[in-house]
Amino acid sequence: MMKNILVVDDSALMRKVLCDIINADGTFQVSDVCRDGLEAYEKLKKNTYDAVILDLNMPKMGGLELLQRLREEKIQATVIVVSTLTTAGAEVTILAMEYGAVDFVTKPTNVIEAKGDSFRTNLLRVLLAVTTKERFVPAESFARAKAGQQVKRISAGTSRIAKASGKVVALACSTGGPKALQSVIPFLPKNLDAAVVLVQHMPVGFTKSMADRLDVISPIHVKEAEDGEELKTGTVYIAPGGKHLEVRRISSGGHKISLNSKPAI
Repeated sequence: MMKNILVVDDSALMRKVLCDIINADGTFQVSDVCRDGLEAYEKLKKNTYDAVILDLNMPKMGGLELLQRLREEKIQATVIVVSTLTTAGAEVTILAMEYGAVDFVTKPTNVIEAKGDSFRTNLLRVLLAVTTKERFVPAESFARAKAGQQVKRISAGTSRIAKASGKVVALACSTGGPKALQSVIPFLPKNLDAAVVLVQHMPVGFTKSMADRLDVISPIHVKEAEDGEELKTGTVYIAPGGKHLEVRRISSGGHKISLNSKPAI
């Protein structure tokens, strides 16, 4: 049975491109399209979809407002955000994850890119991942963590953390990662006796926005990794988009970050 998809975008051209890609795959079918968030809200109140492709910048009701309303009214939807490759677009996209989106695809900058193999492959990859994988759902809401209730409880138990030095925790994420990380990083204690290195499959620019946002909402320090900097405990280092991150021992006995642009693995 094909999976039903709702496409929400104010651009007629983008709606057609998205529908053509989705309907040609054989796994999915576009069962409804909407021109703005308000139309989508009315659809989602009455219907259930396997996934929703959502633009963020739309008239009447934008994507962020729609996500907020869905959360407030406890309307379940698996939402994939379509985001622009800009600094502002990255910041809004990361905020959309906090509001309930499970992942995102970057919007093509022109018609040629929109009809290219790269965009089609990425869109279908994300759609397949979010509609088939069992995703982690935190036992307590993210809102409570932001309020400090869950963070305080975990921090109170930090005496159980081993005091050995030189420890590194490595995390690797792909589809669904940005959303899942918001259920992990904000719960790490400020005095964690380890450095954390994190690689997230994301475009250039988005990792900086993700690091900045996680730093704001987490007791532990979060930053985008810089080439040559020495690892410190109680810090999460996120590899810049498009870069490999290696950890190398230095003469002082510590470790430093080494970034490179070798071919993807």
